[in-house]
Amino acid sequence: MSGKPELNAKAGHNLLFVTGTRADYGKLEPLALAALDAGHRVTFFVTGMHMLEKYGLTKEEVHQQKRFKVVEFINQRDGDPQDIILAKTVMGFSDYLQEHQPDLVIIHGDRVEALACSLVCTTNYVRCAHVEGGEVSGTIDEQFRHCNTKLSSVHLVSSDEAKARVERLGEPPETINVIGSPELDIHGRPSGVTLEQVRTRYNIAPVDYGICVFHPVTSEASAMGKQAEALFGALIDSGHYYVVILPNNDPGSELILSVIRELPKDRFRVLPSMRFAYFSELMRNAQAIIGNSSMGVREAPFLGVPSLDIGTRQSNRGNAPSLLRSDAHDRGTIDRFLSEFWGQRFPSSQSFGSGDSAKSFVELLNRADFWDRPLQKYFVE
Repeated sequence: MSGKPELNAKAGHNLLFVTGTRADYGKLEPLALAALDAGHRVTFFVTGMHMLEKYGLTKEEVHQQKRFKVVEFINQRDGDPQDIILAKTVMGFSDYLQEHQPDLVIIHGDRVEALACSLVCTTNYVRCAHVEGGEVSGTIDEQFRHCNTKLSSVHLVSSDEAKARVERLGEPPETINVIGSPELDIHGRPSGVTLEQVRTRYNIAPVDYGICVFHPVTSEASAMGKQAEALFGALIDSGHYYVVILPNNDPGSELILSVIRELPKDRFRVLPSMRFAYFSELMRNAQAIIGNSSMGVREAPFLGVPSLDIGTRQSNRGNAPSLLRSDAHDRGTIDRFLSEFWGQRFPSSQSFGSGDSAKSFVELLNRADFWDRPLQKYFVE
């Protein structure tokens, strides 16, 4: 952002953040806390995987912050297809929106819950800000993400490359704001816990460990079991110890879970989820990060931790000297990474920001022209 922001005369807007997973909450929390400190009223609409005990009932992390108003909505049963989850979320969020009328709704990324909420905002002419639009990947998530871009009136992107893609989607340049990836705000400062506290709380045996998170790719759902077998087979043979975080609940997850259930318990510590501060400390001290989570292409390079990105889920997202890419069946590349990259440290990559997203977000909220922009959208040629 350039120039001194013009302060808006109306203080204390009603902001509604939508979170469906442990991952997107970690990105939204820094923005919400900064907005709260700036005098705005903040509510979290908590739904999706947060509400499922199978995945750690992570709604509790939102409650533990104790500074936000929290609204819970169960939008699925385990095994529901994504179109049903979409429909249920549209109905529940529409009911809430009609009653409470927020000034701004903030959604993140590419999950089906975000798509449902951006659609409801559009049909009700409620201002909606989309965090981390303009990203590319090799899955159906990218289609959801670009739909959210077209449905949202404000774009909070992580990089200049993402900004350029949003512009190519026909969005007005004045609505696109490069703020970086908000979770880096948290990783850029001390976690507040020690590694010993993390290891004790989560019963992680050695100090010399790697982290593995392997999510399903919806367009490759039927192949996820074989991919998981190949990847975890290589990790078993490596002789290292790993902390494994369970995958999200997209189609194909059960095939991955069936492989994870058979991992040797003396070498793999399997967890449904972790508190964000504890996971941040775990990441910064890891010997390596392996899998297909976005943390391997964002947080790991920012922290200088070597990461191996597996498969197509994060295709074309980020490059750094600490990042290597491989197919799940490419045993040679996986073995080379675990041999040559394990335990190394690299300079911090600033490709997705430098840890000041929340400050940029509040500056935007304080601009009078931000709230005055019309909600009617036009395609910019």
